[in-house]
Amino acid sequence: MINKTRMHKIISYILYVCCLCMMASCDTVFDVHPYDVQIDGARNLNASNIQRIEAAVKSKDTIRFVMISDSHQWLDDLKSEVNDINRRSDSLDFVIHCGDLTDFGATREFQWTRDHLQKLKIPFVALLGNHDCLGTGNQSYQKIFGNPDFSFIAGKVKFVCLNTNAIEFDYSRPVPNFDFMEEQVKADADDFSRTVVCMHAGPYSEQFNNNVAKVFNSYTHQFPGLMFCLYGHGHHTKQEDIYGDGTIYYQVANAAKHQYYIFTITPKGYRYEIIEF
Repeated sequence: MINKTRMHKIISYILYVCCLCMMASCDTVFDVHPYDVQIDGARNLNASNIQRIEAAVKSKDTIRFVMISDSHQWLDDLKSEVNDINRRSDSLDFVIHCGDLTDFGATREFQWTRDHLQKLKIPFVALLGNHDCLGTGNQSYQKIFGNPDFSFIAGKVKFVCLNTNAIEFDYSRPVPNFDFMEEQVKADADDFSRTVVCMHAGPYSEQFNNNVAKVFNSYTHQFPGLMFCLYGHGHHTKQEDIYGDGTIYYQVANAAKHQYYIFTITPKGYRYEIIEF
């Protein structure tokens, strides 16, 4: 028997697909299915933007970056967020979007969000969120942004960006990917001395594989100079020492809440600001 919550979700999917079709012109309404993964426009954005980030900050000993998340279909709010970041861009190096770029994982949603993010004056990377896994969303994400597990080095700091949306994969693949984490501890070891771990769903959330939450914590602490961790999903801003070991996990609000973080990493430590726009 289907419970009310699941029935509501099914009805929401149906209504959403109908809305996508209605928004298309009459001539093209059946040309492309909402979950068709034909991508128009820019692809593989994380890789190209990582090249820009690493080149721009290679010689810097202080870096400043923005953390945002959960833009879903709040596109007007995302537009305002992008505009606010652009007003400060002279003092910023890059943006990290911690996932949930879409509501239903539809290809057009990814393209809409991508087009808004590309108006940023500084490079950005985007993580995979649980909503982005719906339908064929995982395929669209990989075509537009790339592998859901990736890393880059800004200054002497490695940013390890992980897919933590275990429930959406029905435990059919390792999420989080401990093999990838282990590789990243050793990869380019001479080029970084500190680490920031980024994800969409934080440990002990309903999306995380909490059977391995303690193992995950152990793996994060294998990285040199673990500074802090970043995540979204919760739709509000908070700071929490989840494991009680001194490592702070920073959660950021969704776009509709009109808040984001600016982090400044210096040779001696880091600080953060909560920006309201």
